[in-house]
Amino acid sequence: MAATPLGELLATLPQTGRLEWIGLRPARGAPVQMVAEAELIPGQGLRGDRFAARSADNPRQVTLIQHEHLAAIAALVGLDMVEPELLRRNLVVAGINLLALKDKRFRIGAALLEYGGPCHPCSRMERALGAGGYNAMRGHGGIIARVVAGAPIRIGDPVTVVP
Repeated sequence: MAATPLGELLATLPQTGRLEWIGLRPARGAPVQMVAEAELIPGQGLRGDRFAARSADNPRQVTLIQHEHLAAIAALVGLDMVEPELLRRNLVVAGINLLALKDKRFRIGAALLEYGGPCHPCSRMERALGAGGYNAMRGHGGIIARVVAGAPIRIGDPVTVVP
């Protein structure tokens, strides 16, 4: 796509992000467990997360949300702060625009992931964040990704685009 001026702009993503938070959802509706490290498994997701049991071609193996969006979501629902576990995403990433990863592969530490699409909010956000929680998350819900090559990941790992 880089053959046009717009394509060049879309392909230019020199920032390096940072993995800020990891959460596992062991079962539907179960509390999210915050961990300092986890293992990404190719074609599955995070070991110990309920989505890891889905099929290898499912693009929703891991969910990611932008750290910088947590403050925006909190402001939209009138809170001082929103804890990541309330939003039920697996990974919180700072310093790189997750939506700019569309149609790209990227690394978190040594693991290789592939953009799968936007991660839309669910109705549980009304219970988690209060009235208007669903709409506060619209446009701030993050992305889903497939695990292409697995590896252990840790808080603090770099997040980089694969050229």
